[in-house]
Amino acid sequence: MNLIQIDAQSWAKGIEKLKAVYRTFGPKKEKNDLEFKELQAGELPELHFQNTRMSPKALVYPQTQAMFTYSLDESREDCRILKEVKRDEKPQAAIGIRPCDALAFKLVQRNFDSREYQDVYWINAYEATTLVGLACDHPCSTCFCTSAGTGPFGEEGLDVLLIQQNDTLYAKAITQKGESLIQAAGWKSAAAKDAAGNMDALKTKAESEISAFVETDKLKQKKIMEIYEAPFWEAETFSCINCGTCTFVCPTCWCFDIQDETHGKSGVRMRNWDTCMSPLFTIHASGHNPREHKYERVRQRFMHKLKYYVDKYNDGIQCVGCGRCIRSCPVNIDIRKICNKMNSFDPQSCSCEVASS
Repeated sequence: MNLIQIDAQSWAKGIEKLKAVYRTFGPKKEKNDLEFKELQAGELPELHFQNTRMSPKALVYPQTQAMFTYSLDESREDCRILKEVKRDEKPQAAIGIRPCDALAFKLVQRNFDSREYQDVYWINAYEATTLVGLACDHPCSTCFCTSAGTGPFGEEGLDVLLIQQNDTLYAKAITQKGESLIQAAGWKSAAAKDAAGNMDALKTKAESEISAFVETDKLKQKKIMEIYEAPFWEAETFSCINCGTCTFVCPTCWCFDIQDETHGKSGVRMRNWDTCMSPLFTIHASGHNPREHKYERVRQRFMHKLKYYVDKYNDGIQCVGCGRCIRSCPVNIDIRKICNKMNSFDPQSCSCEVASS
Protein backbone atom coordinates (compact mmCIF):
# COMPACT_ATOMS: atom_id res chain seq x y z
CA MET A 1 0.00 0.00 0.00
CA ASN A 2 1.64 3.24 -1.19
CA LEU A 3 0.35 6.05 0.98
CA ILE A 4 0.74 9.79 0.66
CA GLN A 5 0.70 11.75 3.91
CA ILE A 6 -1.16 15.07 3.89
CA ASP A 7 -1.01 17.59 6.73
CA ALA A 8 -3.64 20.30 7.27
CA GLN A 9 -1.72 23.00 5.41
CA SER A 10 -0.98 20.80 2.40
CA TRP A 11 -4.61 19.67 2.36
CA ALA A 12 -5.94 23.22 2.13
CA LYS A 13 -3.44 24.22 -0.54
CA GLY A 14 -4.11 21.06 -2.53
CA ILE A 15 -7.88 21.57 -2.55
CA GLU A 16 -7.39 25.10 -3.93
CA LYS A 17 -5.13 23.74 -6.67
CA LEU A 18 -7.76 21.17 -7.61
CA LYS A 19 -10.35 23.90 -8.13
CA ALA A 20 -8.27 25.24 -11.00
CA VAL A 21 -8.46 21.88 -12.79
CA TYR A 22 -11.74 20.32 -11.61
CA ARG A 23 -15.17 21.39 -10.58
CA THR A 24 -14.59 20.33 -6.99
CA PHE A 25 -17.43 19.03 -4.81
CA GLY A 26 -17.49 17.98 -1.21
CA PRO A 27 -19.73 17.72 1.87
CA LYS A 28 -20.87 21.16 3.05
CA LYS A 29 -23.15 22.27 5.86
CA GLU A 30 -26.72 22.61 4.60
CA LYS A 31 -29.01 23.74 7.43
CA ASN A 32 -28.85 20.88 9.94
CA ASP A 33 -27.21 18.36 7.64
CA LEU A 34 -24.50 17.86 5.04
CA GLU A 35 -24.90 17.84 1.28
CA PHE A 36 -22.47 17.52 -1.62
CA LYS A 37 -22.01 21.01 -3.06
CA GLU A 38 -19.44 22.70 -5.25
CA LEU A 39 -16.60 24.13 -3.17
CA GLN A 40 -16.00 27.83 -3.70
CA ALA A 41 -12.71 29.67 -3.21
CA GLY A 42 -11.40 29.13 0.29
CA GLU A 43 -13.92 26.39 1.12
CA LEU A 44 -12.82 22.94 2.27
CA PRO A 45 -14.92 19.78 2.33
CA GLU A 46 -16.26 18.79 5.72
CA LEU A 47 -14.51 15.60 6.79
CA HIS A 48 -15.93 15.07 10.29
CA PHE A 49 -19.26 13.39 9.68
CA GLN A 50 -20.79 9.93 9.33
CA ASN A 51 -22.59 10.35 6.02
CA THR A 52 -24.47 12.93 4.01
CA ARG A 53 -28.26 12.99 3.98
CA MET A 54 -28.41 12.60 0.18
CA SER A 55 -26.00 10.41 -1.73
CA PRO A 56 -23.58 12.03 -4.21
CA LYS A 57 -25.30 10.33 -7.18
CA ALA A 58 -26.63 13.73 -8.30
CA LEU A 59 -23.08 14.74 -9.26
CA VAL A 60 -23.33 12.30 -12.18
CA TYR A 61 -27.10 11.96 -12.44
CA PRO A 62 -28.74 15.31 -11.60
CA GLN A 63 -32.14 15.36 -9.98
CA THR A 64 -33.34 17.61 -12.82
CA GLN A 65 -31.50 17.78 -16.13
CA ALA A 66 -32.31 19.83 -19.24
CA MET A 67 -31.87 17.64 -22.32
CA PHE A 68 -33.30 19.66 -25.21
CA THR A 69 -34.87 23.04 -25.93
CA TYR A 70 -37.44 23.79 -28.61
CA SER A 71 -39.65 26.53 -30.03
CA LEU A 72 -43.32 26.44 -30.99
CA ASP A 73 -43.08 29.73 -32.86
CA GLU A 74 -44.34 28.99 -36.40
CA SER A 75 -42.39 31.97 -37.77
CA ARG A 76 -39.06 30.37 -36.90
CA GLU A 77 -37.25 27.94 -39.15
CA ASP A 78 -36.35 25.76 -36.19
CA CYS A 79 -39.96 25.46 -35.01
CA ARG A 80 -40.52 22.09 -33.27
CA ILE A 81 -36.87 21.07 -33.72
CA LEU A 82 -35.21 19.72 -30.60
CA LYS A 83 -31.84 21.30 -29.85
CA GLU A 84 -29.56 19.50 -27.44
CA VAL A 85 -28.58 21.49 -24.37
CA LYS A 86 -24.82 21.89 -24.16
CA ARG A 87 -23.44 20.18 -21.09
CA ASP A 88 -20.55 21.28 -18.91
CA GLU A 89 -18.04 18.48 -19.47
CA LYS A 90 -15.23 19.97 -17.39
CA PRO A 91 -13.61 17.31 -15.21
CA GLN A 92 -15.05 17.19 -11.72
CA ALA A 93 -13.86 15.72 -8.45
CA ALA A 94 -16.03 14.46 -5.60
CA ILE A 95 -14.01 14.76 -2.40
CA GLY A 96 -15.02 12.79 0.69
CA ILE A 97 -17.59 10.30 -0.59
CA ARG A 98 -18.02 7.15 1.43
CA PRO A 99 -16.97 3.76 0.02
CA CYS A 100 -20.60 2.58 -0.06
CA ASP A 101 -21.51 5.49 -2.34
CA ALA A 102 -18.58 4.72 -4.63
CA LEU A 103 -19.73 1.12 -5.05
CA ALA A 104 -23.22 2.44 -5.84
CA PHE A 105 -21.88 4.09 -9.01
CA LYS A 106 -20.62 0.69 -10.22
CA LEU A 107 -24.02 -0.90 -9.59
CA VAL A 108 -25.86 1.89 -11.38
CA GLN A 109 -23.42 1.69 -14.30
CA ARG A 110 -24.93 -1.67 -15.22
CA ASN A 111 -28.16 0.14 -16.04
CA PHE A 112 -26.82 3.23 -17.81
CA ASP A 113 -23.83 1.68 -19.60
CA SER A 114 -24.78 -1.78 -20.79
CA ARG A 115 -24.16 -3.58 -24.07
CA GLU A 116 -27.75 -2.92 -25.12
CA TYR A 117 -28.13 0.69 -23.95
CA GLN A 118 -25.72 3.54 -23.37
CA ASP A 119 -26.98 6.69 -21.68
CA VAL A 120 -24.52 9.34 -22.88
CA TYR A 121 -25.63 11.83 -20.23
CA TRP A 122 -24.72 9.48 -17.39
CA ILE A 123 -21.65 7.97 -19.08
CA ASN A 124 -20.02 11.28 -19.98
CA ALA A 125 -20.59 12.71 -16.51
CA TYR A 126 -19.30 9.56 -14.81
CA GLU A 127 -16.16 9.40 -16.95
CA ALA A 128 -15.45 13.07 -16.20
CA THR A 129 -15.67 12.47 -12.44
CA THR A 130 -12.87 11.47 -10.12
CA LEU A 131 -14.15 9.87 -6.91
CA VAL A 132 -12.10 10.58 -3.81
CA GLY A 133 -13.37 8.43 -0.99
CA LEU A 134 -13.18 8.96 2.74
CA ALA A 135 -12.90 5.83 4.87
CA CYS A 136 -15.45 5.47 7.70
CA ASP A 137 -13.90 5.52 11.15
CA HIS A 138 -17.26 5.23 12.91
CA PRO A 139 -20.03 3.78 10.70
CA CYS A 140 -23.65 4.75 11.30
CA SER A 141 -25.73 2.44 13.46
CA THR A 142 -27.93 1.65 10.44
CA CYS A 143 -25.01 0.78 8.13
CA PHE A 144 -24.74 -2.82 6.93
CA CYS A 145 -22.18 -2.29 4.16
CA THR A 146 -20.06 -5.32 5.06
CA SER A 147 -22.93 -7.64 4.13
CA ALA A 148 -23.71 -5.67 0.96
CA GLY A 149 -20.43 -6.05 -0.89
CA THR A 150 -18.26 -3.30 0.56
CA GLY A 151 -17.01 -1.95 3.90
CA PRO A 152 -15.85 1.17 5.77
CA PHE A 153 -12.53 1.06 3.91
CA GLY A 154 -13.85 -0.40 0.63
CA GLU A 155 -12.04 0.62 -2.54
CA GLU A 156 -14.26 -0.59 -5.39
CA GLY A 157 -15.45 2.31 -7.52
CA LEU A 158 -13.00 4.79 -5.98
CA ASP A 159 -10.08 6.55 -7.64
CA VAL A 160 -8.51 7.65 -4.35
CA LEU A 161 -9.12 6.52 -0.77
CA LEU A 162 -8.53 9.01 2.03
CA ILE A 163 -7.93 7.72 5.55
CA GLN A 164 -8.13 10.08 8.49
CA GLN A 165 -5.99 9.69 11.60
CA ASN A 166 -6.15 12.53 14.09
CA ASP A 167 -5.19 15.69 12.15
CA THR A 168 -3.44 13.84 9.34
CA LEU A 169 -4.85 12.44 6.12
CA TYR A 170 -3.42 9.55 4.15
CA ALA A 171 -4.21 9.17 0.46
CA LYS A 172 -4.03 5.96 -1.53
CA ALA A 173 -4.29 6.23 -5.33
CA ILE A 174 -6.33 3.35 -6.73
CA THR A 175 -6.63 4.30 -10.43
CA GLN A 176 -4.78 6.44 -12.94
CA LYS A 177 -7.46 9.10 -12.51
CA GLY A 178 -6.62 9.07 -8.83
CA GLU A 179 -2.88 9.42 -9.52
CA SER A 180 -3.60 12.42 -11.74
CA LEU A 181 -5.70 14.10 -9.06
CA ILE A 182 -3.03 13.63 -6.39
CA GLN A 183 -0.44 15.12 -8.73
CA ALA A 184 -2.71 18.06 -9.56
CA ALA A 185 -3.13 18.73 -5.83
CA GLY A 186 0.62 18.62 -5.29
CA TRP A 187 0.48 16.01 -2.56
CA LYS A 188 3.88 14.29 -2.60
CA SER A 189 4.98 13.37 0.92
CA ALA A 190 5.32 9.62 1.29
CA ALA A 191 3.92 8.20 4.51
CA ALA A 192 6.13 6.43 7.05
CA LYS A 193 6.69 2.72 6.51
CA ASP A 194 4.57 1.74 9.51
CA ALA A 195 1.58 3.78 8.32
CA ALA A 196 0.11 0.89 6.31
CA GLY A 197 -0.09 -1.25 9.44
CA ASN A 198 -1.87 1.53 11.30
CA MET A 199 -4.38 1.83 8.45
CA ASP A 200 -5.08 -1.90 8.60
CA ALA A 201 -5.77 -1.59 12.32
CA LEU A 202 -8.17 1.29 11.70
CA LYS A 203 -9.96 -0.77 9.06
CA THR A 204 -10.39 -3.73 11.40
CA LYS A 205 -11.68 -1.48 14.16
CA ALA A 206 -14.20 0.24 11.86
CA GLU A 207 -15.53 -3.09 10.56
CA SER A 208 -15.96 -4.33 14.12
CA GLU A 209 -18.27 -1.40 14.87
CA ILE A 210 -20.82 -2.53 12.30
CA SER A 211 -23.51 -4.39 14.20
CA ALA A 212 -26.19 -4.64 11.49
CA PHE A 213 -26.15 -7.43 8.91
CA VAL A 214 -28.41 -8.88 6.26
CA GLU A 215 -28.62 -12.42 4.94
CA THR A 216 -28.57 -12.66 1.15
CA ASP A 217 -27.16 -16.13 0.49
CA LYS A 218 -30.50 -17.74 -0.45
CA LEU A 219 -32.04 -14.96 -2.55
CA LYS A 220 -30.72 -16.31 -5.83
CA GLN A 221 -32.23 -19.75 -5.38
CA LYS A 222 -35.68 -18.44 -4.43
CA LYS A 223 -38.43 -18.69 -7.03
CA ILE A 224 -39.64 -15.25 -8.05
CA MET A 225 -43.37 -15.97 -7.77
CA GLU A 226 -43.02 -17.63 -4.36
CA ILE A 227 -41.48 -14.48 -2.88
CA TYR A 228 -43.80 -12.27 -4.93
CA GLU A 229 -46.83 -14.02 -3.43
CA ALA A 230 -45.39 -14.28 0.09
CA PRO A 231 -47.92 -13.49 2.83
CA PHE A 232 -45.87 -10.83 4.59
CA TRP A 233 -45.97 -7.98 2.05
CA GLU A 234 -49.17 -6.25 3.15
CA ALA A 235 -48.26 -6.36 6.82
CA GLU A 236 -44.68 -5.21 6.32
CA THR A 237 -45.69 -2.28 4.12
CA PHE A 238 -48.88 -1.25 5.91
CA SER A 239 -47.33 1.88 7.40
CA CYS A 240 -45.81 3.16 4.13
CA ILE A 241 -47.13 6.59 3.07
CA ASN A 242 -45.63 6.43 -0.44
CA CYS A 243 -43.57 9.59 0.16
CA GLY A 244 -40.71 8.29 -2.00
CA THR A 245 -38.04 9.41 0.45
CA CYS A 246 -36.34 6.02 0.31
CA THR A 247 -35.87 6.26 -3.47
CA PHE A 248 -34.52 9.81 -3.45
CA VAL A 249 -31.90 9.22 -0.74
CA CYS A 250 -30.89 5.84 -2.19
CA PRO A 251 -27.57 5.90 -4.12
CA THR A 252 -28.63 2.98 -6.35
CA CYS A 253 -32.14 4.10 -7.40
CA TRP A 254 -32.10 5.15 -11.05
CA CYS A 255 -35.71 5.64 -12.19
CA PHE A 256 -36.50 8.81 -14.11
CA ASP A 257 -39.26 10.52 -16.07
CA ILE A 258 -38.95 12.76 -19.13
CA GLN A 259 -41.29 15.75 -19.40
CA ASP A 260 -41.72 18.72 -21.71
CA GLU A 261 -42.17 22.05 -19.97
CA THR A 262 -43.52 24.82 -22.22
CA HIS A 263 -43.67 28.52 -21.36
CA GLY A 264 -45.41 30.52 -24.05
CA LYS A 265 -43.80 29.38 -27.29
CA SER A 266 -40.52 28.18 -25.75
CA GLY A 267 -39.97 24.82 -24.14
CA VAL A 268 -37.46 22.49 -22.57
CA ARG A 269 -37.38 18.72 -22.36
CA MET A 270 -36.33 17.67 -18.85
CA ARG A 271 -35.21 14.46 -17.25
CA ASN A 272 -36.25 14.21 -13.60
CA TRP A 273 -35.80 11.61 -10.91
CA ASP A 274 -38.94 9.57 -10.43
CA THR A 275 -40.07 7.16 -7.73
CA CYS A 276 -41.74 3.78 -8.00
CA MET A 277 -43.51 4.64 -4.73
CA SER A 278 -45.80 7.07 -6.52
CA PRO A 279 -49.22 5.83 -7.75
CA LEU A 280 -48.56 7.78 -10.96
CA PHE A 281 -45.37 5.86 -11.71
CA THR A 282 -47.08 2.97 -13.52
CA ILE A 283 -50.47 4.39 -14.44
CA HIS A 284 -51.39 3.76 -18.07
CA ALA A 285 -52.92 6.26 -20.49
CA SER A 286 -56.10 4.20 -20.24
CA GLY A 287 -56.27 4.89 -16.52
CA HIS A 288 -55.38 1.32 -15.54
CA ASN A 289 -52.67 0.99 -12.91
CA PRO A 290 -51.02 -2.46 -12.58
CA ARG A 291 -49.71 -1.41 -9.15
CA GLU A 292 -52.84 0.20 -7.82
CA HIS A 293 -52.31 -0.76 -4.20
CA LYS A 294 -49.61 0.58 -1.92
CA TYR A 295 -48.20 -2.81 -0.96
CA GLU A 296 -47.71 -3.65 -4.65
CA ARG A 297 -45.48 -0.62 -5.13
CA VAL A 298 -43.45 -1.29 -2.01
CA ARG A 299 -43.12 -4.95 -2.99
CA GLN A 300 -41.82 -3.89 -6.42
CA ARG A 301 -39.09 -1.77 -4.85
CA PHE A 302 -37.79 -4.58 -2.69
CA MET A 303 -38.23 -7.26 -5.35
CA HIS A 304 -36.22 -5.14 -7.78
CA LYS A 305 -33.34 -4.51 -5.39
CA LEU A 306 -33.23 -7.89 -3.70
CA LYS A 307 -34.47 -10.39 -6.30
CA TYR A 308 -34.75 -9.16 -9.90
CA TYR A 309 -31.32 -7.51 -9.75
CA VAL A 310 -29.81 -10.57 -8.09
CA ASP A 311 -31.19 -12.87 -10.80
CA LYS A 312 -30.19 -10.63 -13.70
CA TYR A 313 -26.61 -9.81 -12.72
CA ASN A 314 -25.72 -12.66 -10.35
CA ASP A 315 -23.43 -10.32 -8.41
CA GLY A 316 -25.03 -9.29 -5.14
CA ILE A 317 -27.99 -7.11 -4.30
CA GLN A 318 -28.83 -3.65 -5.64
CA CYS A 319 -27.98 -2.09 -2.30
CA VAL A 320 -24.71 -0.97 -0.73
CA GLY A 321 -25.84 -0.94 2.90
CA CYS A 322 -25.55 2.82 3.47
CA GLY A 323 -28.67 2.77 5.67
CA ARG A 324 -30.05 6.09 4.37
CA CYS A 325 -33.50 4.68 3.64
CA ILE A 326 -33.70 3.33 7.18
CA ARG A 327 -32.67 6.64 8.76
CA SER A 328 -34.92 8.74 6.52
CA CYS A 329 -38.10 6.65 6.44
CA PRO A 330 -40.77 8.52 8.44
CA VAL A 331 -42.57 5.27 9.33
CA ASN A 332 -39.52 3.09 10.10
CA ILE A 333 -39.66 0.58 7.25
CA ASP A 334 -36.36 -1.29 7.42
CA ILE A 335 -34.78 -2.87 4.33
CA ARG A 336 -32.71 -5.16 6.57
CA LYS A 337 -35.84 -6.74 8.00
CA ILE A 338 -37.41 -7.15 4.54
CA CYS A 339 -34.24 -8.64 3.07
CA ASN A 340 -33.92 -11.18 5.86
CA LYS A 341 -37.57 -12.16 5.50
CA MET A 342 -37.15 -12.68 1.76
CA ASN A 343 -33.96 -14.65 2.27
CA SER A 344 -35.47 -16.99 4.87
CA PHE A 345 -38.93 -17.36 3.35
CA ASP A 346 -40.08 -20.97 2.97
CA PRO A 347 -43.38 -21.30 1.07
CA GLN A 348 -43.87 -24.84 2.37
CA SER A 349 -43.97 -23.81 6.00
CA CYS A 350 -44.50 -20.07 5.50
CA SER A 351 -41.48 -19.69 7.74
CA CYS A 352 -40.09 -16.22 7.25
CA GLU A 353 -38.51 -15.60 10.59
CA VAL A 354 -36.27 -12.56 10.60
CA ALA A 355 -32.58 -13.16 11.12
CA SER A 356 -31.01 -11.01 13.82
CA SER A 357 -30.18 -7.52 12.60
